[in-house]
Amino acid sequence: MTSVSPLEAGTPGQTGAYAAQAYQWLKQNLNDRLRTDRCLDQPASLEEKIRFEAAQHRAGLAGITWPKEYGGHGLTLREHLEANREIGRAPMPNAINSIGKELAGPIIMAVGNERQKSTYLPAILSMENIWCQGFSEPGAGSDLAALRTKAERTADGWRINGQKIWTSGASKSSRCMLLARTGAREDRHKGLVLFAVPMSSPGITVREIQSIDGDRSFCEVFFNDVIVDEAEMLGAPDEGWAAASRVLSIERATNRMYRAWRFESELDHLIAACRSDNAAFAIMKGYRRELAQCRVEVELIKGHVETLVDDLLAGQQIGPRGSFPKLYWSESHQRFAQIAYEIVSRFPPGANQALKDLRARMEGIYLSSRAETIYAGTTEIQLDIIAKRILNLKKAA
Repeated sequence: MTSVSPLEAGTPGQTGAYAAQAYQWLKQNLNDRLRTDRCLDQPASLEEKIRFEAAQHRAGLAGITWPKEYGGHGLTLREHLEANREIGRAPMPNAINSIGKELAGPIIMAVGNERQKSTYLPAILSMENIWCQGFSEPGAGSDLAALRTKAERTADGWRINGQKIWTSGASKSSRCMLLARTGAREDRHKGLVLFAVPMSSPGITVREIQSIDGDRSFCEVFFNDVIVDEAEMLGAPDEGWAAASRVLSIERATNRMYRAWRFESELDHLIAACRSDNAAFAIMKGYRRELAQCRVEVELIKGHVETLVDDLLAGQQIGPRGSFPKLYWSESHQRFAQIAYEIVSRFPPGANQALKDLRARMEGIYLSSRAETIYAGTTEIQLDIIAKRILNLKKAA
């Protein structure tokens, strides 16, 4: 089968012992059924992806900075960045437990008690527990402070009533990091509490939502008189907003560091595959300026990520600056996806296998990219944060 992939170039993309270790492991373990640059009739099943993620952790490519006593590898953000560069360069499937590893884990380490840390964290890395994030609600998407899901204290614990939506992976999760309101809706940032809710609790109903790309990752989740034990509360009551803000800051700034290198991998794949066919190459040449701009934007996103890592290693806080990489990546990647889709849509009939693989990958990227300027805080929210909290601009009259 004719195929084209940056991972087969033969050498790691970056220097560093940890990058070389990551590259070698991925080269040996990322089989064709898992690769997103292969157009196969039978891609990897959910169980295969879960086993791959668990093996990835055992190989030292997940939980890199987490303490060893909680199942991590006890290394620094430097090794985390090295590994993520190689993860980005590889045509990897989306992580099944990204919410657990990138959001729930860091917040549990920040506000959880010792029992919660020793119980939840190793189970996240071993893939025994998959987590979802119960933040967004109908009518309170990016405006998190408008959420209405209610938590009331009872003799048995906390009674939860409400609805969450766009909850990624809820149908296959065993735990939900749930943000609920203990006070009045008018209190906005006050009276919010965070829970680690078992998804098997009576009163929880999960409905999958089919997205434009045919996936069923998004869900809506209903809580009807769900009783949650006091021991499942993360942090103190009424401090949920501070915990949630910390989660979102982490999400926008340091998680998924691989995105810039994944973007580069997609761009390299597009160019390499088009070069395998004269007609496709001629089509691509018509987009030279746009693709050159994509290359520039990839380098700028890399610069954002590497600067944030340097600052964190120097002990600085990221705070609202996390909005910059999220805003820039999602807008740039969406533009690239549009260009790539236009190119592959013009391929002539009877394209070779490399072009079929490319077209399948780019069509999927185009469809999924439509949500990138919405999730993890919309473009409008990021611009608002930058205007108010970094530039100190006042609202227009």
